[in-house]
Amino acid sequence: MLNQPTCYLSPKATARLKTHREYGVYAIAPIQKEEMLAMWGGEVVTQETFETLPERLRRLSIQIEENLFLVALNEGPSDYVNHSCEPNGGLSGQIELVALRDIAAGEEITFDYAMSDGSDYDEFKCECGAPACRGTVRGTDWRDPALWEKYAGHFSPYLQRRIEKIKRGETV
Repeated sequence: MLNQPTCYLSPKATARLKTHREYGVYAIAPIQKEEMLAMWGGEVVTQETFETLPERLRRLSIQIEENLFLVALNEGPSDYVNHSCEPNGGLSGQIELVALRDIAAGEEITFDYAMSDGSDYDEFKCECGAPACRGTVRGTDWRDPALWEKYAGHFSPYLQRRIEKIKRGETV
């Protein structure tokens, strides 16, 4: 089992080259709303350890809790799900991605990193091309009340706890 991917990708999807250097995940059959798209796996590390990792490993990670990150040590197809400011996938818990709407065959599967990222480890210029593109993806995007409504029920649990604190007027 060594060097096996530590993730799961729906049999209705596949990873393939999107550009000459970047992979993406695409539906190869119709996918229904709420259907599981992917499940990430890997090693859980503290933020302190995470910050010492090579860029390649940090790029293939997801923040799963306050100061904890899931790092894919053995890349797999679900590690290539890209960001979009108008995603068709959303989180269910910390590591499962589900369809937010029906997805047609051939469509790229994406999720908004605002659903999982609560720190600035992965800020970048966004080129998703969506009409509502934010221009830059930041670790503070989850703070936008418009996204709270748009992605209700699809934030990582630790971010949902932060959001609830803000709604109660507490400091985060």
